[in-house]
Amino acid sequence: MGTIKDFFDKYLIRLSLPQVTLIDILEVLIIAFAIYHIVMWVKNTRAWMLVKGVVFLLVFFVVAMFLRMDVILWIFRNAISVGIIAVIIVFQPELRSALEQLGRRNVFVSIFSSESEDDRISERVMGEIVNACAKMSREKTGALIVIENEIQLKEHEKNGIYLNADISMQLITNIFEHNTPLHDGATIIRDNKILAATCYLPLSDNMELSKELGTRHRAAVGISEISDSLTIVVSEESGIISVARFGELKRNVSPDELKKLLISFAGTDNAKSKKNIWRRKGGKTENDEANTK
Repeated sequence: MGTIKDFFDKYLIRLSLPQVTLIDILEVLIIAFAIYHIVMWVKNTRAWMLVKGVVFLLVFFVVAMFLRMDVILWIFRNAISVGIIAVIIVFQPELRSALEQLGRRNVFVSIFSSESEDDRISERVMGEIVNACAKMSREKTGALIVIENEIQLKEHEKNGIYLNADISMQLITNIFEHNTPLHDGATIIRDNKILAATCYLPLSDNMELSKELGTRHRAAVGISEISDSLTIVVSEESGIISVARFGELKRNVSPDELKKLLISFAGTDNAKSKKNIWRRKGGKTENDEANTK
């Protein structure tokens, strides 16, 4: 018995939990708060794609270590410093934007805010968008409408004119009316609001796109390649409605098909199933049209 008592006396001291103070709890809360906002920032920017790539490289690095691939491990070790500098350069706009938001943010409002991000586009807004696109298609009014999803387009909204206006068919058609101050560039929609107009988007470098497509269509594909948004294009020359998502362009989309695409876009399916729905339904893609010629 004496031996067992000595054993417990000896090792219970080592296994005893440290004393937790109020400062320790406060420190844990601050770290959790910081990690939460970093994760949310990464999720709402292009950095989310970077994180996926980094995770893949880490898995590949672990496999290389397990299999003792010395050359690959040497390349990894020497590329880390260069890679960190490259990430800072490539994501400089996002990093600057994050610091600006940190300076403007009301911390307590962001903690206790109950605003939901699930209802990004309501049924009423879908109807207004479809009716506006149908009207502009009949009148051959060029339009470029970007509906934001999880990845926010803050760096693109900054080069436009801030509106934050309620969506209606009349407002959309008036924005894209020829020779009006707001008709040039794209309109960005977020949380059932027209956030900004006259926004300029990156053009796609996809060489498979038809040479007949103009700047609007290439901009629509370009923004869909770097975000999970859905972009609607109305051709000024032909009045054809096109929709871009996941780097693909569907042309000759009817108003009914556009409504179906908007419903699947606003649904609660996961990203993979949404992508499958997108590829199965709606009008033909640019590649489909090329194969049928």
